[in-house]
Amino acid sequence: MSGRMAGLLIGVWALFAGGAAAAQGVVIERVMAGLDEPWGLAFMPGGGFLVTERGGDLTVVMNGEAQRVRGVPDVYDSGQGGLLDVMVPRDFAQSREVFVSYSKTQGGGAGTALGKGRLSADGTALEGFEVLFEMEPGSSGGRHFGSRIVEGSDGYIYLTIGERGDRPAAQDLGRENGSVVRVARDGSVPSDNPFVGQAGAQPEIWSYGHRNPQGAALDGRGQLWVVEHGAQGGDELNRVEKGANYGWPVISYGRHYSGAKIGEGVEKPGMVQPVHYWDPSIAPSGLMFYSGRLWPEWEGHVFVGSLKFDMISRLSADGRAELARIEAPETSRVRDVREAPDGSIWFLSVGEGAIFRMTPE
Repeated sequence: MSGRMAGLLIGVWALFAGGAAAAQGVVIERVMAGLDEPWGLAFMPGGGFLVTERGGDLTVVMNGEAQRVRGVPDVYDSGQGGLLDVMVPRDFAQSREVFVSYSKTQGGGAGTALGKGRLSADGTALEGFEVLFEMEPGSSGGRHFGSRIVEGSDGYIYLTIGERGDRPAAQDLGRENGSVVRVARDGSVPSDNPFVGQAGAQPEIWSYGHRNPQGAALDGRGQLWVVEHGAQGGDELNRVEKGANYGWPVISYGRHYSGAKIGEGVEKPGMVQPVHYWDPSIAPSGLMFYSGRLWPEWEGHVFVGSLKFDMISRLSADGRAELARIEAPETSRVRDVREAPDGSIWFLSVGEGAIFRMTPE
């Protein structure tokens, strides 16, 4: 599998904002090729990284060598489901733990699940894998699994879940559809979760009223944000607050694919407004807040991948304004965007089946 790695310099491309080239370009290098539906990327301390492919493969790359990892759970590989995100916690050097999210078969359908195992010293196996959480069963269909994993500044694990195409379920606290859930690293429920002890509510829920959050990240202050798909228009960037309701499907800045109006309009008391929304939809996937290490002028800026417009959107540090779009042949259906330890920006391209690395021109 080491042949999938490549250090080939691909090119230098301009940044575009409203059609006008920005002053500074970027160099884009292909790091790894030959991937089938790459979904999640995570860096390991001391070098190396992990990448998931939706069909069920987890690959580790260490010292320039790539190999598949055994011990990954069976996945529901259908529609948008499969092996999805991967997360390496801050204490990986001591714990060797790796967290993955995936669609898990449940009766006649599937649901989003979270699990963890310990990566063996040689990287060949995920040992002692255990399921930490799975959403309540009963969801059919192959869409809207959400599935980004974030280790919070509080040490708890946050997992995004789509509403699985069941719109009303996103407003039902008795189901995890359309929510961000928060659990401890052993899968237990933190006592300060907002709906603990509330009759009929799922105690893992941290926020709800989401449609399909496929990007999640902490900003420089440790605040959790998500980016989520709207319908036709209305993709959202949201600052996630404890117990908050983000409105889907009661409020939205988009419309149904039929053109029909969604819900009751664009706002309603008790429902949180997005910090930013896109219309037309960009189909966002992957979210990153940049440290400014290699591009000081981008410190705090928000980066969001686009599956629809084949680009990476760069927003202001407050998330309110789109400043530029990074567009190149390599940015074909961007699924994930990550900052590497050296400050370079890496992204997964589904269209190219590859991982790319960006550095300043």
